[in-house]
Amino acid sequence: HEFWVDLENGFLLYGPQGYGKPLIAKVVANEVGANFIHIKGPKLLNKYVGESELAVQTLFSHARTCSPCILFFDEVDVLTTKRGKERGWVVERLLNQLLIELDGATAPNSLPVVISPGRPEVMDHAVLRPSRFGKLLYVPLPSSNERGLILRALGWKKPIDANVDLSVIGRMEVCENLRGANLAALVCRCSKLTSKLSSKFHLCDKIIIIFFCYLRVELKLLK
Repeated sequence: HEFWVDLENGFLLYGPQGYGKPLIAKVVANEVGANFIHIKGPKLLNKYVGESELAVQTLFSHARTCSPCILFFDEVDVLTTKRGKERGWVVERLLNQLLIELDGATAPNSLPVVISPGRPEVMDHAVLRPSRFGKLLYVPLPSSNERGLILRALGWKKPIDANVDLSVIGRMEVCENLRGANLAALVCRCSKLTSKLSSKFHLCDKIIIIFFCYLRVELKLLK
């Protein structure tokens, strides 16, 4: 405030699919004590004239009512493709309404907006200008220690055996280049296997034991 600097409220998270970008935005909202609204871009499209624009206007109006609030648009590249294409008037009208709302949303002291495009290269340049989404943040692959933390977060509700160290599993060589979605699928498959073995061999169904031999096979399939 001393230097009259306006903080940016528009952020663009980009990176390959399955890296947990919506979860990152949700964690930030939880840390700052703000409401969180997650919107799938394609769901705003409507076949009736004017309904898509009304949905965007209603969404931003609801977000302002719930302020402080963070808006997260997932797969937003569907709504922000470059204008001027043949038969693209439906998306163009929706994009124009979205730009109008973004100009009000990203003004100083207003609600933050986070977008996550699947294909940033196809987005219209008007969306990516500095006054709207000038802050680009790349979401990289998790490190070995971060993979262990992700596995612990995914398995904290599951009755995992005390002898299983998820941090060690996260640092295994076969876990390299695994995304958050891969790790979630791994925990889910191991849980299903344990459930089947418990019912077949009458084991205790309250203890999930991750077999390392099975783990290595699953990791090779997921890579």
